[in-house]
Amino acid sequence: MTTKPGPGRIALASYIGSVIEWYDFNIYGLATALVFSKQFFPSFSEAGGTLAALAAFAVGFVARPVGALISGHFGDRVGRKAMLVASLLTMGVATTLIGLLPTYAAIGVWAPILLVVLRLVQGIGVGGEWGGAALMAVEHAPPNRRALYGAFPQIGIPSGILVSQLAFLLLTQVFSDDTLQSWAWRLPFLFSGVLIVVGLIVRASITETEEFERAREARDIARLPLVEVFRRSPLQLFAGSLLSFAGPTLGTFLSVYMVSYGTKQLHLSSGTMLWITVVLSLPWIAMMLFAGRAADRFGRKRMFVIGSGLAAVAVFPMFLMVNTAAVPLVFTGLLLMTAANSVINGAQPAMLTQMFPASVRYSGASICFQVGSIVGGGIVPLVAASSYARFGTSTAVAIVIGVVCLVSMLAVLPVRRELLDVGAPSPQRTVDHSLSEQ
Repeated sequence: MTTKPGPGRIALASYIGSVIEWYDFNIYGLATALVFSKQFFPSFSEAGGTLAALAAFAVGFVARPVGALISGHFGDRVGRKAMLVASLLTMGVATTLIGLLPTYAAIGVWAPILLVVLRLVQGIGVGGEWGGAALMAVEHAPPNRRALYGAFPQIGIPSGILVSQLAFLLLTQVFSDDTLQSWAWRLPFLFSGVLIVVGLIVRASITETEEFERAREARDIARLPLVEVFRRSPLQLFAGSLLSFAGPTLGTFLSVYMVSYGTKQLHLSSGTMLWITVVLSLPWIAMMLFAGRAADRFGRKRMFVIGSGLAAVAVFPMFLMVNTAAVPLVFTGLLLMTAANSVINGAQPAMLTQMFPASVRYSGASICFQVGSIVGGGIVPLVAASSYARFGTSTAVAIVIGVVCLVSMLAVLPVRRELLDVGAPSPQRTVDHSLSEQ
């Protein structure tokens, strides 16, 4: 008789799969900052090539809601596990193919076109990842540990970023810049093929959640989950999408935009910026787990408001420190923003999943997270880069980041605490999931 995996093992499986997905997604971002403007957009000026490469990077975020809709529909009808496997395969195949893609010098305009197409496929894959991983972890967790277990897919984000940064850092140490630009940049993409196999083995061991099984046994499976979630929970969709702006904004800002900013504006070496972000990933992981536990204890809504408010304010002194170009101050400034981002991401998965009933939860949580990612991870970096190009000051970038974080903070304030803190130890713990339908 097969032993059913416990919540800790499920959380670990969600974490490992998330690491692989975000490794794939982030190596594209790093290649955008370091390579793609020259290899795929050489006819532009330096600033134009950077903007074109960032636009191609943003396409992946635009495609993520499509992946969320597809995975959400089948995840709510067929099950969470099947869609987690499908998202991993989609992402991995697209990433590996990018590593085999000819450059502009070889096939001309078809190179950037194919790059954008594969980035779209990447976006579809990762769009289905977060909702399924978060649901598997949260729905398997004890009620008073949902934020903690929900943080495991979240820490897969900095972990995946860490692995991808180490990969590129290794390349910068082993190969010359000319070799890196010529062909060595392909190696991290090709390595994704190995990671696909690892991820599939890990995810084969997980089982469906009891909440989904109960919904299936009760025949509470929506025929069209997308229609049902808009009909039953429109306010939750709106608020959940807005509160999802801050996390992707800060994640992309720290791991991609600041690498480009440090190398192009501060004239620090790419190796220095990669080392800074690599070292930052370690406290990022630890702080996110701590934030998840704190969210279970003190309330997910309260911790989210603290994190987003801190981020909106801290971005200004962060740039004051970063603009000195002194490595210790650059690290300290980015660590400050990392702490704020950790508080936000520690609370978010449990909040979003608990806002929706089980029958449409995959669709609802995925849509919110991925719509937020379009703005936070795709559009905001473009706006930030354009603002800097127009005004020539980091203050303009700080204002953009601060406003986005304030929007997320204000979005969560009107939402009743009982909807966001279901299962957390609280004297107000009297509301069940049915309230999320009101």
